[in-house]
Amino acid sequence: EWQCVQSKGCFFLEEDGEIISHQYRMQIAQRSMVYLTIKPLNLSQVEGKPSPWISVDTALYILKENESQANLQLMCFTELRNREVFGWTGELGPGIYWLIPSTTGCRLKKEIKPITEEAQLVYRDETGELSLTKEFRSTLLDIFEVIDLDGNGLLSLEEYNFFELRTSGEKCDEDAWAVCRDNFDTKKNELTRQGFMDLNLMEANDREGDPRDLWVTLHSMGYNKALELTEACPFIIDIYADKCKPRIKAVHMEACSGQLEKAICKSVLNKGEARVMDGYENIIVHTYKRDTWITSVIENKSDNKVIIHINNELSKNCVNNRGLNIFAVEVASKSTMVCQHVMPLNERQEWIYHCVYSLVS
Repeated sequence: EWQCVQSKGCFFLEEDGEIISHQYRMQIAQRSMVYLTIKPLNLSQVEGKPSPWISVDTALYILKENESQANLQLMCFTELRNREVFGWTGELGPGIYWLIPSTTGCRLKKEIKPITEEAQLVYRDETGELSLTKEFRSTLLDIFEVIDLDGNGLLSLEEYNFFELRTSGEKCDEDAWAVCRDNFDTKKNELTRQGFMDLNLMEANDREGDPRDLWVTLHSMGYNKALELTEACPFIIDIYADKCKPRIKAVHMEACSGQLEKAICKSVLNKGEARVMDGYENIIVHTYKRDTWITSVIENKSDNKVIIHINNELSKNCVNNRGLNIFAVEVASKSTMVCQHVMPLNERQEWIYHCVYSLVS
């Protein structure tokens, strides 16, 4: 009998284009066959019309903790794919594992579309009382759905604090949470949907209906002025194990830079094909190709930093995470770095990847 746990999370696009997300610790008590999946979280209530971010690619890198958090060993990543679900299956021994979500940035990127009309968030009813508009209420319910990581329909202090850190940069302490509990609807020490709504209404009242602070919250959660979620992608992780019930806990929300970059480079070096750059035996381009995405990594074995010029102009129906067909990367000596991720612009049509690398002397 396989046992299952799940957790939600979210990718957020920062102003500089960097992507941050929740990261998790998973505990496996005894050696088990494990099946892990990650997919975008569909918030749409309309049959046959899923949320627009459902096409965003997601992946999960699984790293084992050896002795310390600083010493993490890449075990595997979700390379199986069935439509929007990415998965991995195999055996994992007992221990602590880190689950680091990743998205290439090919599909989740800054939008250029200008918004002409700003949605209304609050209004005064006939008695002069401040109320939340129907559109804003609906958006808050979606936000609640995303930040309720364990999916129990309630917000714990830990879950609420991920939201607070994201929107204000500060945490809510036990005392403030106690005040929250006394004033808003809670159940088992956790905030209900109604409590969350009332909390936002109170914030609007504190500002006498000025929506600026509410907009700061909405923007930091990835919403534009039309209340469309365009700069975030919520996801859901499912973990099944056959011998024990896995435990999973969200521990950080941060840029996936160091550990993730290392994990991606390692996975591409392990599974990709290596090609020495013409005339430069110390510079190797590793390319890992799947049906729907390609990742290239540049390895510089020389004693000097190098600048590599990349040209994708001969590619067809492709989009990369850098948003440019031609760009250059600087690779430090004795190091590897992710050069680019490439995906088809339209998955229903043929795509041709053709990349030319040259050294800038």
